[in-house]
Amino acid sequence: MEYRHEEQERHDMEMRNIIEEARVVLPGVQALFGFQTIAVFKDRFSELADYAKACHALGMIMVVISIAMVMTPAIYYRACRGHATASMVKLSSRMIRGALGPLAAGLALDMFTVIHVVASGMSAGMALSVGAGLGTLALLSGFWFFLPCYGRQMAEKG
Repeated sequence: MEYRHEEQERHDMEMRNIIEEARVVLPGVQALFGFQTIAVFKDRFSELADYAKACHALGMIMVVISIAMVMTPAIYYRACRGHATASMVKLSSRMIRGALGPLAAGLALDMFTVIHVVASGMSAGMALSVGAGLGTLALLSGFWFFLPCYGRQMAEKG
């Protein structure tokens, strides 16, 4: 009986840590979404090519998906009246980590759009835009996915 109580406390503590991580990430993602939204109402936005507008819209969708994934663990924990289980902790941890994928995609799409505007008069403008978007995606993927994976492998080797 005492083991179950200790296990429950451990899961609750892990869940609270996950929710705290989400609280740190969420304001930045929400601010990004706010800036993305404002851009649509600027006069210059209407001058963008349709594909650039579509990239911006897709970037916004990716950020909304990321927001939903970051917020879900807290809602899930609340719905279960603050009693975490091992599966809840595992799912919530995956949701927080998984939210970085759509966030990286959204940022990359926005980088494409911004560089498209900046380099619109240049002969290599499209190549710069695509390169900036792909470079952003590669950079964020490297730091958010590959570096932690490498670190985990190094820790396992001892």
